[in-house]
Amino acid sequence: MATVTELVIYPIKSCAGVSVPEAQFGISGLQANGVHDREWMLVTREGLFLTQREYPRMALVTPRIDGDAVEVAAPGMPPLRLPLAHDPAASNLTVQIWDHSVIAADCGDAAAAWFSDAVQGPCRLVRFRPDVHRPTSTKWTGGAPAETRFADGYPILVIGQASLDDLNARLKNAGRDPLPMNRFRPNLVVDGLEAFEEDYVESFSAGGLALCPVKPCARCPIPAIDQATGIPGPDPLDILQTYRGNARMEGAVCMGMNAIVSEGDGATLRVGQELEVSLAF
Repeated sequence: MATVTELVIYPIKSCAGVSVPEAQFGISGLQANGVHDREWMLVTREGLFLTQREYPRMALVTPRIDGDAVEVAAPGMPPLRLPLAHDPAASNLTVQIWDHSVIAADCGDAAAAWFSDAVQGPCRLVRFRPDVHRPTSTKWTGGAPAETRFADGYPILVIGQASLDDLNARLKNAGRDPLPMNRFRPNLVVDGLEAFEEDYVESFSAGGLALCPVKPCARCPIPAIDQATGIPGPDPLDILQTYRGNARMEGAVCMGMNAIVSEGDGATLRVGQELEVSLAF
């Protein structure tokens, strides 16, 4: 058995996460209190998606679910409220996220100005439209369908606590400081597994929900960014690459597993809940 130790949604892609006591797991990702994971995203004026790779200060943009809105804060900025109700009059903007072109709702000039000041670079805020579907690749799912909003490729990221503990032990041996889990931006953190055992899990299940890890998560430089300061520091990839290169991913350094919901669309998981674990061998 494994135990859910943290559930996190990221209302705005690459900005700070919101840790929640429970969340609904759908085929397109998590939602809690009416807010979906990666429901909003920053883009260039031309519509190309932005992350902490371009603007590390995005880590300092902190959303908070507040009734009928998401309230967003950033250092030196007045709070900004993003209504949960979709604006039927919002103009459309075609945005590019990796190989996907998606029609999104533009959140207007005031939001664009606020976020441009907050991250210290020109950008616009867009929202995933409720009538749009963004299917994931079935290459890694065995043909099983799934969707996502503005996540990179798959709707849910799972990491075992023991995997981070293993990395931190190696960092300590190298004279480096340990890293918090938020550097790796998971949606679901589980305890009770061996280090990196999530790589070999066929499904996590509880209460009618079956969550299937399908693709190793290749890591980019974002884990080097201190999520409390927005300042890049030592990159843990130099340690990870000594033992976490994945031949299935053409040698990419991997930590965590992208997952999809195969049963129980809309089921709820809670922090502290136990999960049955089925291994893929």
